[in-house]
Amino acid sequence: MGDLLQFAVSGLTVGAVYALVALGFTLIYNASEVVNFAQGEFVMLGGMGTVFFATLGFSLPVAALMAIVLAVIVGLMLHAFVIAPARGADAVTLIILTIGASLVIRGAVPIIYDKQFHKLPGFSGEESIRIAGASIQPQAFWVVGGMVLVVLALHLFLNHTRFGKAVIATSVSPLAAKLVGINTAFVVGFSFAISAGIGALAGILVTPVTLTSYDVGTILALKGFAAAVLGGIGNPVGAVLGGLLVGLLEALAAGLISSSYKDAAAFITIILVLLVMPNGLAGIKHIERV
Repeated sequence: MGDLLQFAVSGLTVGAVYALVALGFTLIYNASEVVNFAQGEFVMLGGMGTVFFATLGFSLPVAALMAIVLAVIVGLMLHAFVIAPARGADAVTLIILTIGASLVIRGAVPIIYDKQFHKLPGFSGEESIRIAGASIQPQAFWVVGGMVLVVLALHLFLNHTRFGKAVIATSVSPLAAKLVGINTAFVVGFSFAISAGIGALAGILVTPVTLTSYDVGTILALKGFAAAVLGGIGNPVGAVLGGLLVGLLEALAAGLISSSYKDAAAFITIILVLLVMPNGLAGIKHIERV
């Protein structure tokens, strides 16, 4: 029982990060139909940026805030200098552009800082909490709690603010949104900024649990994209469910079988689910009046 709880906690902790990455994919996809494979680099910038600013003498909260601002600026630059000029290009071209942007970001970090692995101190200390035979790091509560707060904040913003409804309108029909006076280019840029900020926050929250380095963004982007597809691409609720499920599958595969098979087990399950439900776990199409 203790081992299963341990696996579940580990899976939910990592899955919460995948869920935040998948949310970033979902926000950008809904606003612009762009699959942004640079999303994982925003997570890396959150962790590495916090480490970098902390070494400059800033306190941890200030360093984390500066890292989020840095990621937001990079997200805005990605939209302004890569995505916006290619407006109207086919999906494959846009994907290649985001992969190229990912390589540029990944290559710039070692030049500015280093190629070493880094770890941040736990926000609530390093002493583990024993629950029903499982050893739980306090940082796990920060990761899962942060994901819950982000999901709630996004729900309130999208459904209870005028600008949030403009984002929804743009995702439903960019042409109709333009006809009613919505600046869709600004909305898309805003989506890139918010997605970058969410990714950076995920990187900050998880770095005390796992190490961070300049090249961690690639696997996070793949896992986040897999979670988004599993949940139904473009569906925020599905993105969260998909992320948590991928994390749980990885933890169970690593604990019950072997850590060598954790990635394979998650992706094989995803393929099997999509063969049965092509739209994903929550990919039910619906029409929303805004």
